[in-house]
Amino acid sequence: MINYPSSKLPDIGTSIFTVMSALANEQQAINLSQGFPDFNCPEPLIDLVGRYMREGFNQYAPMAGVPKLRENISIKTEKMYGCRPDPDTEVTVTSGATEALNAAITAVVKPGDEVVILEPCYDAYAPVIRLCGGVPVYVSLALPDFSVDWDQVKRRISSRTRSIIINTPHNPTGAVMTKQDMDKLANLIEGTDILVISDEVYEHMVFDGQQHYSVLQHPQLRKRSFVISSFGKTYHTTGWKVGYAVAPPVLTTELRKMHQFITFSTPTPLQMALATFMEEETHYRNLPDFYQAKRDFFNEQLKGSRFELTPSAGTYFQLAKYDKISEEYDLDFAKRITREAGVAAIPVSAFYHDKTDHKHLRFCFAKSEDTLQAAAAKLVQL
Repeated sequence: MINYPSSKLPDIGTSIFTVMSALANEQQAINLSQGFPDFNCPEPLIDLVGRYMREGFNQYAPMAGVPKLRENISIKTEKMYGCRPDPDTEVTVTSGATEALNAAITAVVKPGDEVVILEPCYDAYAPVIRLCGGVPVYVSLALPDFSVDWDQVKRRISSRTRSIIINTPHNPTGAVMTKQDMDKLANLIEGTDILVISDEVYEHMVFDGQQHYSVLQHPQLRKRSFVISSFGKTYHTTGWKVGYAVAPPVLTTELRKMHQFITFSTPTPLQMALATFMEEETHYRNLPDFYQAKRDFFNEQLKGSRFELTPSAGTYFQLAKYDKISEEYDLDFAKRITREAGVAAIPVSAFYHDKTDHKHLRFCFAKSEDTLQAAAAKLVQL
């Protein structure tokens, strides 16, 4: 009999994204649960990958990322946010934003450290903190708009607080932090050694004339922050798993120590293709209008439903409150409508550590109009 070691994460099961996508496949339902487009990435980008493969860019990339890509990330950062990070000492290409988050957390969190998390939140944050021996400290975003209660954050900060994780635009709620939020955060941690990990993977999906305000635009925060971005979200290539982190040199040094032992490097032809393609700004400059049109189309199709919608301010997710339809626990409701209505969504309780249920589902509108129309036609029948 083998005495297997006990689980390091005994309370963690299969991700809700995997569960709901599997159920959608089993029921042949329309999958608006997991956050990926059902349309392809730009054809010229695909052509560039093939070109660089044929030209021989098929071996290991440098650990920190292909120099051309890091340089173009630096140039783009200056265009978008007014600061130009050093591509050699402040930019690291990773195998997806989740790897960048893992590396950032692992680089700075030690046993006993506390990390403040604003929830509902992406489910990858807390497990990594716990694996490092750290302690997640949860602060709930304020309903109904999921704004940050900075007084509540202040009350949860202690002498053991190592970092605060923020996410803007916010998954799953679509809320967008403002410059005023960043100022409050900066004032809150001034005079401390608290670091910021800023998950900004939906940076190009902000709607209704608003602008994404990055930590990189705030001088006081920039010097103590990891900022995480995603090519997968920006270029409809979630399956490529290419992201990056921008951080001051001392933090980048520590992040790279982790990165080199997680994946070491990211596929070379993908990096080369992205480096070339991102030199043309049209795609990411047009992304807010592109996704706002999809949000508006989906919400318009749902006007005859009993769901309550407040248009998402950012990301490609739309929350829908369903308390006028059912009092079921959101996971039960999500599973039932997948089976009975043929549309899969994510229950928002999955983004809370204690499975708090506010009767919200998260729908992904990064889909074709035909998909969104077909899904909405089923949802209005509920």
